[in-house]
Amino acid sequence: MILSVGDLVTDVLAVLRAPLAQGSDTPATVHVAGGGQAANTAAWLAALGVPVTFVGAVGDDQAGRDRLAELHQAGVRTQVSVRPGAMTGSIVVLTHGGERTMISDRGANLLLASTDVDAAIAQGASLLHLSGYTLLDQPSRPTGRYALASARAAGLRTCVDAASAAPLYAVTTELITDGTAGHPFLDWVRGVDLLLANADEATALAGPGEPADQALRMAYAIGGDVVVKLGAHGALWAGPTGVVHVTGEPVPIVDATGAGDAFAAGLLAAWAAGAGQHDALLAGCRLGARAVGIVGARPPLPSA
Repeated sequence: MILSVGDLVTDVLAVLRAPLAQGSDTPATVHVAGGGQAANTAAWLAALGVPVTFVGAVGDDQAGRDRLAELHQAGVRTQVSVRPGAMTGSIVVLTHGGERTMISDRGANLLLASTDVDAAIAQGASLLHLSGYTLLDQPSRPTGRYALASARAAGLRTCVDAASAAPLYAVTTELITDGTAGHPFLDWVRGVDLLLANADEATALAGPGEPADQALRMAYAIGGDVVVKLGAHGALWAGPTGVVHVTGEPVPIVDATGAGDAFAAGLLAAWAAGAGQHDALLAGCRLGARAVGIVGARPPLPSA
């Protein structure tokens, strides 16, 4: 069993048919569906046949009920608090070609409960995967750190996805202004077995440089391994044993939303099953390539 801890949201996805015309109209196809980094990864894991439990929070609203129903239909178990008075999170996603822009309201996700983490761990698992968004917002940060500590204490392997470059830069700026030097995120995840980051997130966390050098700096800082996703150029895995790199195969991009979450699911499924670094990277790249060929952040739901 894999636990995927973090966000569940409603995605309002606009697939633009032309570059965004700021201050005017842009033709697009608009889709409304479930999203959220941790929930997306859980859905992709379930599509691979991996037992998975999503841990999170929703509002006491129709959106929350719909989002949970989608996860259940996808084969995902849930350990979720329903928060009266809070709205289920939502994200507006603008995507064109290989680029996407997200406008986020995390809503009830900020109210993630440590009791749900405890209950999920008690049900038995081998690995806990945490969305970095949980750490990047102060209200949910203590529970995110608690989840990692509790998982390690229970003997689970741990993985964190760095989430998004802009919030990583924002947190650094905020804390440096307060007199704290260096990037706090790497301190928050110190001791994690595996950290996932894309190229922009790696630069936010480790500064400019070659991806392998960035990954090694991050690996040293956290005392674990680091995977850097390189899009069409594949991915690399760095740690005490060195650097392993696999190349990607260029594929037509329909929508890049959720591709990183699919990559995480493919990699985690292989890693949890005992695959080595090279094969786990390949599995991640293959599922990420599959994800960019469909609209939306998750695999299609099975027929009812």
